[in-house]
Amino acid sequence: MPGDRSLLGDADRDRLVAVLREHYATGRMELGEFDRRAGIVLAASYADEAATAFDGLPPMAAPGPAAAPARPRSRKRHAQVSEPQPGWVPTAERFRDPSSNTIMRVWTDPADGSRHYVPDNDPV
Repeated sequence: MPGDRSLLGDADRDRLVAVLREHYATGRMELGEFDRRAGIVLAASYADEAATAFDGLPPMAAPGPAAAPARPRSRKRHAQVSEPQPGWVPTAERFRDPSSNTIMRVWTDPADGSRHYVPDNDPV
């Protein structure tokens, strides 16, 4: 969808290829399939193009509580953040946050399938 595209940087591509490596290491694909999917990520200019490399793959499990770093408590609800993280893919889904009256866009993280809500500054 035009306007929903975010550019990928080298760090974004490295992170996404690392996720594909995890899928390969767990036996979800053969080496040739890993090479094909990594090629898609490395050639992608935009996050939505790179996301196609994850088609058919299940989300990676989030690290357990022992491996997760302690996070400071936040007053933000759910997965609301001020800006998207590298590698997140924007969706066409938008909504108005009833508590702040702000238009929010839903972004997904292909690494674990999580959804994140980011203020949408694009004109509607």
